[in-house]
Amino acid sequence: VQLQASGGGSAQAGDSLGLSCTASGRTFSGYTVGWFRQAAGEEREFVAAMFRNSGSTYYANSLRGRFTISRDNAKNTVYLQMNNLKPEDTAVYYCAAGGRIILSSIRNSRAYDYWGQGTQVTVSS
Repeated sequence: VQLQASGGGSAQAGDSLGLSCTASGRTFSGYTVGWFRQAAGEEREFVAAMFRNSGSTYYANSLRGRFTISRDNAKNTVYLQMNNLKPEDTAVYYCAAGGRIILSSIRNSRAYDYWGQGTQVTVSS
């Protein structure tokens, strides 16, 4: 599975941005998909994920209510809608997918097998 992320860019605090991640090479529907981010000098952190079977969504506690993950299996695409952006949201955002992730590991980046190349999001105050 190859993942291609897009949609990053620059924004002002309070703006919204949407990210997309399109998969190729295999049917996407059977995979758990997630978004992670990594700010400069920081470790990669979990943002959001959607479990493959139930479609249930999971978020980092600090982002719940501002970020929304969704997917369109027909388009092999997962989305991340980011609202009310803050300067601390500045990071490289990565999409990821995994076919064998168990629910207890959904926030663990090491559980994911496939990664997109990352897209930069920069939020200024």
